[in-house]
Amino acid sequence: MRLKKPELLLPARSPEVLKTAVRYGADAVYIGGEAFGLRARARNFTMEEMARGIAFAHSAGVKVYVTANILAHNRDLPGVRAYFRELRGLGPDALIISDPGVFDIAKEEAPQIDVHISTQANNTNYGAFRFWHRLGAKRAVCARELSLEEIKELRRELPQDMEIEAFVHGAMCISYSGRCLLSSYFTGRDANQGSCTHPCRWRYAVSEETRPGQYFPVYENERGTFLFASRDLCMVGHIPELVSAGIDSFKIEGRMKNALYVAVAARTYRRAIDDFFESEDTYRANVGWYLEEIAKCSSRPCSTGFFFGRPGAEGQLYGESAAGNEYIYLGAAGEPEESGRFSLIQKNKFSLGETVEIMKPSGENTEAVVEAILDEQGNPQESAPHAGQRLSVKLSRSPEKYDILRKRSAE
Repeated sequence: MRLKKPELLLPARSPEVLKTAVRYGADAVYIGGEAFGLRARARNFTMEEMARGIAFAHSAGVKVYVTANILAHNRDLPGVRAYFRELRGLGPDALIISDPGVFDIAKEEAPQIDVHISTQANNTNYGAFRFWHRLGAKRAVCARELSLEEIKELRRELPQDMEIEAFVHGAMCISYSGRCLLSSYFTGRDANQGSCTHPCRWRYAVSEETRPGQYFPVYENERGTFLFASRDLCMVGHIPELVSAGIDSFKIEGRMKNALYVAVAARTYRRAIDDFFESEDTYRANVGWYLEEIAKCSSRPCSTGFFFGRPGAEGQLYGESAAGNEYIYLGAAGEPEESGRFSLIQKNKFSLGETVEIMKPSGENTEAVVEAILDEQGNPQESAPHAGQRLSVKLSRSPEKYDILRKRSAE
């Protein structure tokens, strides 16, 4: 049987990140508008930005999916209807939805746009997939709790035109596919309405009510661990298993992430997928490179999640909230200038004489030394400490437009 090459689906929090995802290898990008998605604290897209982003992606042969996956209340439904009417004219390739009421509105207001069922709908069995297929959904996203064996069974039991999407990389929730009450309980911000404050990443200690201010350590035992912070998911070392399971779309989590994360994830998974479809030997020979590269965009230790069965204490949970980023995002190279410099909207601090890395979509990483930094008025600077500043920069090696610039963390 000829294996189907999966779609590589990347997140984008902003127009800048959408363009990065497209240039670094995405087959499709998922984005959120200013309402009705589950990342209310992301930068997100205005209607005008969404229109330009969809046009840009389509010009490169890349699809765009728009998230509208809140669990809606009565007060939300009129706005959802108006929102879908607006989206209808922009031409996204699909809407990502979890709520049945929102689904019905999408079918009424934008019947020409495909509907994908969000992981938020807890799609854990082939009966649920069939249900959504009968209603007209083209695709459903697997709950993160499914194993590869369960996904294989899904594929056997589903019509061939019902697509399976699965998360293969990124943060894991501590609760059942995102349905977590911690944020609402602690802060009043509802995760199911797009306002999660990620309390699972906070540091916790145990105290006893009669001894206020006295904190006790949290221990693991043979029954597991009782800490919240999950390892990130990373399946780049298991592309053959994912493909053979019949997954149609490999989804990268991270709609709160910056362009560096998206560039690294897109480039690494793009090469891993392409190498595997060239030959499994090519893929196996390069697994070390994939793992080394993907580690450069991770801030937490990684695991294979639930794909190979229910993980133990060492697989899913651990006692540290972060491992630290190995690389810092400096920005994307802008227009070249006659002087040999190039424009840059700076994202993090760098200085004259520092060594930075030019990260290219091809997979090449090239080191270069910062030789000049000028502000918008042409005044030289010793360093660029202010995020968002527009600069003219010269390196010992010239990047091409849109190349990502990064540097190693001092930590």
